[in-house]
Amino acid sequence: MRIAVLYGGTSPERDVSLVSGRAVALALADRGHDVLLVDPAIGDRPVGPAEAVAAAGIGGEPAPPAAERGAAIEAVTGGAVSSADVVFLTLHGGSGEDGTVQGLLEMAGKRYTGSGVLASALAMDKRAAKAIFEIVGVPTPPWRVIAGAVPGGGRSHGAPRFPDDLARGSADEAVADLGGFPVVVKPNDQGSTVGLTVVGGPSGLAPAVELAGSYSTRVLIERYVAGREMTVAVLSDEALPVVEITPKSGLYDYEAKYTKGASDYRCPADVPAETASALARHARTAFAALGCRDYARVDFLLAPGGDPLCLEVNTLPGMTELSLVPMAAAAAGIGFGELVERIAELAHR
Repeated sequence: MRIAVLYGGTSPERDVSLVSGRAVALALADRGHDVLLVDPAIGDRPVGPAEAVAAAGIGGEPAPPAAERGAAIEAVTGGAVSSADVVFLTLHGGSGEDGTVQGLLEMAGKRYTGSGVLASALAMDKRAAKAIFEIVGVPTPPWRVIAGAVPGGGRSHGAPRFPDDLARGSADEAVADLGGFPVVVKPNDQGSTVGLTVVGGPSGLAPAVELAGSYSTRVLIERYVAGREMTVAVLSDEALPVVEITPKSGLYDYEAKYTKGASDYRCPADVPAETASALARHARTAFAALGCRDYARVDFLLAPGGDPLCLEVNTLPGMTELSLVPMAAAAAGIGFGELVERIAELAHR
């Protein structure tokens, strides 16, 4: 197949996306596919996987965020994408994962990997996803949402989207509703724990809300659960072996995720068979309820009593050397090259 790999972009997860894209492109090229890499932050300036690995970044310095929309349209309508049989998405966060790029590809009539427009948007919107989890019986930690600062000085879109969301300045009320501290404060629509803070007392609440609000117009405040970090990758409709993550710092934040040696991993996780079965069942249910396709990663906390609590669904999970989907696939006997080829084939059907 001729495959265009979209990577980079201008979200806060750009650096991780660059690494994911290069790894996927090299693996697909090694499997005999005709592969080009395209960065939507820059437009239709494709390079081959070998050149991308050698370069610090495609075309030098990344484009500023203000150029993203026009450049993304150019990338999606340009020669590399239009001539591809499949577009392999390795964008993380922002418009690359929230349904925006997926919508452009739909309009261009291109097959692409991962979930469609609606599932991508729902999964990125943590509040919407958690509401759906509750409807279908997937346990999730209690939460409240408040209006945050408007990133970049832009406009808020008026009233909260849900009737029980709280107005800006209501963080204390949200914490009280959740039973008090500690709580987790994070942007409602970012990935890779960008902007996340665990808040242990009143003095830390306002700075945490301000940080999360700098990334999103809404801030999610969630009851803190001191549990074990688990994740389940879903490939097509199959749940892969459970991965347990043990961050050495105690918090699985951005640094713990992407710094080599900062976390320990065990796959399959050391949990009872019935717990692994429950995690797999909840992962498949969450995947299906949001309308996901091809593959995704579903993150959980295992509460002290052993109950799984679903945190979120990642529709375009990382594909770096530290990434969890390739780790789970390897435990199931699926090598990295076979994994990315299977994902491309799922999209090409």
